[in-house]
Order: sequence, then C-alpha cells, then structure tokens
Amino acid sequence: MTSYRDPTSSLAEVDGATARVIATARQLTDADLAEPSPLPLWTRGHVLTHIARNADALRNLLIWAATGVETPMYASPEARHDDINAGAVRPAAEQAADVVDSAARFAEAAQQVPEANWSNQVQMRGGLMIPAWEIFVRRLNEVEIHHVDLDAGYTPAHWPPGWVSRALSDITDGLATREDYPHLVLHCEDTDRDIEVRPTGSDATITISGPEPALMAWLIGRSTGDGLTVEPHDTPLPALPKWS
Repeated sequence: MTSYRDPTSSLAEVDGATARVIATARQLTDADLAEPSPLPLWTRGHVLTHIARNADALRNLLIWAATGVETPMYASPEARHDDINAGAVRPAAEQAADVVDSAARFAEAAQQVPEANWSNQVQMRGGLMIPAWEIFVRRLNEVEIHHVDLDAGYTPAHWPPGWVSRALSDITDGLATREDYPHLVLHCEDTDRDIEVRPTGSDATITISGPEPALMAWLIGRSTGDGLTVEPHDTPLPALPKWS
C-alpha cells in the first residue's frame, strides 16, 4: 500500500474528490438514482448511499485512531447491507445532502487525530489492520472509483493522474499472490513505465499497453479493456477474475 503521506495533504485530496462527486450527485434526479449502476444489483442510489456510509465507517476508524477505543467500521455486515439498501431509495436531494454531511463528519473527525497517532493501527472491514494514515488512501480510492460507478459522466479518464499512478501500483502489488491472475506486464503509455504483475504459479507473460487510467479501469473491472493493446499481437486480452 502507498507509503506514508502527510495527512493534511491527503485530506485535501479526499476533499477534492468529494467535491467532484457532490457536484455529480447534485445533478442527479430521483429517476436517475433509480436506474441501474454498472455494479450488479445496485442502482445509482445504492452507489451514492455507499459513498456516504463509507465516510461514516471510515470516520469510526478515525475515532479509533484518535481515542484508542476500538470502533468498528460497521456494526455488522448485515447492518452495512441494510443501511445501503434503505438509503438507496431516498430522494436525490436527500442523498446528495447525505454525501455532503457524511464528508463533513469525516473531515471533522480527521482534525481530532493527534499527529502522533497517525501510525496507530485500526481494523478494516474483513480484519485487515492498517495504520491510521492509510484511512485517507482508502477513502480516496472509494470516492474516485465509485464516482465512476455512478455512470453519470465521470469516467476513468477524469481520474487525477497522481492518484491513478499510486493506486495502480497499490493494486498490482496486491495482486502479487493472486494465483488466479495471469502473469502480466502493464506498459503505461502516458507515464512510460512498466508494471509487472507476478502472481504465484504464473508462467507466460502478456504485455498490455495503454494509458494508466485505462489499465487500472480494466484491472478492477470498470472497463472491458477497449483501446488497450496486447503483445504478442495474436493474443486476446486475457479474462480477469471478478474484482473484489
């Protein structure tokens, strides 16, 4: 995962991404939010509600970091599921306001974390322990990726280049032990760097070329890979496992 970055600048990145998703949310109508999103079984309303509830969940981790009192992201998996389903059917104006208010609560909680506590360990949903500073990395990923999932004009091409470069490195690092992924070399045409994905048990190497946003969107299931090129040239773009 991305190495330590100053929490102040990290929060500023989160604020910028949040402002962009709020601008999109405010343009959506009740009918828009009832439409299916690209995510299976989720409407746009589910996606927007998830963005808000994720802010509150990660706020819990900021409270944990600040106080040392264990504060889980969600009360339970069932509560998370139920809250998203219940929130998804609300009017568009209410959902947009929820994104604004939950983001403000997240930012306020961030201000309460003493500088010395940013290395404190907190627990993600699923049990992964992370240092508190990484909460901002996680939140930024959620906002940027799910903004695209709203399918409302914000595409991977709109992702900030600096964030894409960091996130793509994190993603490929995380795939190092995924035996279900092919051995890939990603050639980033816009930054002229090669990134290797070396999962255990892989053999043949395939090189996939394209801009970093397009490569990342394909890796995480937000694109079919249109526009990417493959070497050897007679090799089809490999099918990837479902992103999780």
